Amino acid sequence: MVENFEMGVSNKTPEFIKMNPLGKVPVLETPEGPVFESNAIARYVARSKVNNPICGSTLIDYGHIEQWIDFAAMEIDANIAKWLYPRLGYGVYLPPAEEAAIAALKRALGALNTHLASNTFLVGHFVTLADIIMTCNLYLGFSQIMTKSFTSEFPHVERYFWTLVNQPKIKKILGEVKQAVSLPPVPSKKSAAQPKETKPKAEPKKEAKKEVEKQAAKAEAAEEEEAPKPKPKNPLDLLPPSKMVLDDWKRLYSNTKTNFREVAIKGFWDMYDPEGYSLWFCDYKYNEENTVSFVTMNKVGGFLQRMDLARKYAFGKMLVIGANPPFKVKGLWLFRGQEIPQFVIDECYDMELYEWKKVDLSDAAQKERVNQMIEDCEPFEGEPLLDAKCFK
Repeated sequence: MVENFEMGVSNKTPEFIKMNPLGKVPVLETPEGPVFESNAIARYVARSKVNNPICGSTLIDYGHIEQWIDFAAMEIDANIAKWLYPRLGYGVYLPPAEEAAIAALKRALGALNTHLASNTFLVGHFVTLADIIMTCNLYLGFSQIMTKSFTSEFPHVERYFWTLVNQPKIKKILGEVKQAVSLPPVPSKKSAAQPKETKPKAEPKKEAKKEVEKQAAKAEAAEEEEAPKPKPKNPLDLLPPSKMVLDDWKRLYSNTKTNFREVAIKGFWDMYDPEGYSLWFCDYKYNEENTVSFVTMNKVGGFLQRMDLARKYAFGKMLVIGANPPFKVKGLWLFRGQEIPQFVIDECYDMELYEWKKVDLSDAAQKERVNQMIEDCEPFEGEPLLDAKCFK
């Protein structure tokens, strides 16, 4: 045990580095040697008691507990941290990065909410190690940044969290938990003032000359800021005008609630411009890996998130298909132009994970497949839909 521990000092000593090569905390010292990383420590402590029920009593329980521990760390804790820490000054605050973190967190909470709709606890009928770790990770979000207006979208997660934090043993550690009422403010763009170095006093003439040069440099920089260089045009903006207005189609798609075939599908083909746009099917190359439903859905959600740069030029539908694993992922995309935009291929690494095939509209079967994908037809190609996501 390190006496009088001081963060940033004690964890940088050679003795501490021997326990954790990265100098991170927490670290648990045991008679057999140190253990670092909080989840590893939690597993060690839980399993130090023989036949501890919170570790599960069957192999499948054990697997499910490990599954939710990983989910809590990678999908809940990681995305809360990406949203919260830059606002607290621990990293650079970038609005697009925050939006991506919030979107990923919402997807994770949505999956968790679905599971908890029919389960009081994550595994079985009593608290397990998975619940303890999940609650600790949710605690950071609920207490620091996830306001009521944010969490109300996930009522089963709310019920679960407040149930767990009021369990006597957990409440003894966390105390009275209060939900965040507002977001931490965005940090100021001004950097912290740097300590000035003591320099010999300059001669008056030299000092005046330096001040003039300094002001001139500021004026030059201001002129450059006032006259930013024009951004290069996207090649797709230089294409001849198209009769198809993409926003009109997206609006029709979103607003059609009944008679979808007669209204939205017919409207699509009335609007479609085969010279200004092209349609593409995509099929995920590695469907055999899609063995966990929420992981597969998160994978698709991440792909759509990274496609955001193409929103002005594209519309897409992504389907997750199958009643049992492995699940199949298939998609339909409408792109401006006759080819998949090169800037999308360059920037979205997920593109290469799919086989892409241009739709042949002279083939009636392919055209009908387009219709079915747009309307989320179920069953699709003989199998039920697990999930359908739209990029618009």
